[in-house]
Amino acid sequence: MENTIQHPSAFIAIEEVNMIRNTAAQAEKLGKLHPEQLGIIYKNHWFKLLVPRVYTGQQVTLPSLLQLQEAISWADGSTGWVVTLCNGAGWFGGFITPEIAHEIFSDTQVCLAGSGAVCGTAVITDSGYIVNGTWKYASGAHHATHITANCSIQKNGEPVLKEDGEPLVLPFIFDKKDVTILPAWKCIGMIATGSDAFEIKNLEVASNRQFKIDPAAATIPDPLYLYPFLQLAEATIAVNLSGMAIHFMDLCEDLFHEKIKQPRLTDQQRAFLINKLKTLKSRLDLLRKYFYEVVCQSWEAIENDNRIPEDILTRVSVASRKLAHVSRESVDELYPLCGLAAAHTETEINRAWRDLHTASQHALLAFDIHAS
Repeated sequence: MENTIQHPSAFIAIEEVNMIRNTAAQAEKLGKLHPEQLGIIYKNHWFKLLVPRVYTGQQVTLPSLLQLQEAISWADGSTGWVVTLCNGAGWFGGFITPEIAHEIFSDTQVCLAGSGAVCGTAVITDSGYIVNGTWKYASGAHHATHITANCSIQKNGEPVLKEDGEPLVLPFIFDKKDVTILPAWKCIGMIATGSDAFEIKNLEVASNRQFKIDPAAATIPDPLYLYPFLQLAEATIAVNLSGMAIHFMDLCEDLFHEKIKQPRLTDQQRAFLINKLKTLKSRLDLLRKYFYEVVCQSWEAIENDNRIPEDILTRVSVASRKLAHVSRESVDELYPLCGLAAAHTETEINRAWRDLHTASQHALLAFDIHAS
């Protein structure tokens, strides 16, 4: 097996990278993705990567999805994050009632945003449900066509319980017109994700707006929808962070090339800069190689047997967390060597730093597998 792994640039057109990056600063001022960035997403159907083919989706394999998502995040953190999170919601197309799915995904600019937090209630009625709640951090909400959200199911004023006695929680899909977006995203990075909050008040929805995320409940018989949601989410978030880290490192290479020309630096200091960057790049690439190998093992298992052995699933989780942690740690080692250019809020390298340190706060990968 080869000892090298391809740079993210191998999986995305350079002209699209340039367009995404050239509008990234404007996107931050808008507080949402720039129209030119969205144009690239719609042209390439990036919001439909995980949508079933029967609903006009791409239904890609997991390894190819991860390579592309890492590449988009390498181009720009906010763009990559929105594509990833909205794709995660698009994956729900494999579980949504077909009559609703056909209606939703026929839109060429369909985009599903939402929240996995249980911040709402759905009261059972004779005709469906009445939903109330407020959810935080819906990345891509401003250009979403639909919103997904988890709700605690209630009946006659009491929580509905599962067989194990735990409260029943189910996801729902709502039309954007029935949701109120609330300004709430005040973080230092990922500004263009527009990850604001949303609210629903006394909304009556039909029963077919509720679905269940479980391989047994998949409406599309394909390995993609049998793959466990936890490991799917862990892997997709991990490559966002590695993509951002590689972007930062690439910018460091340009910065260090100029820095070593400074006469005040000693030969030892020049060598330190070059070797530090080379070492950290090699470390991250070795980890990326292992990560993709493990993911491919899990994908081959689900394709061949419709199941993944627990030991392989554990390796996917461990590799995802390790990739996320090393991505952040590598950038943190390089940051003090970059000078004020990395601290200036209007530079590309600073935006890459801010985006990575905001995205890496996601709770899913905060701890290693043994502490989770």
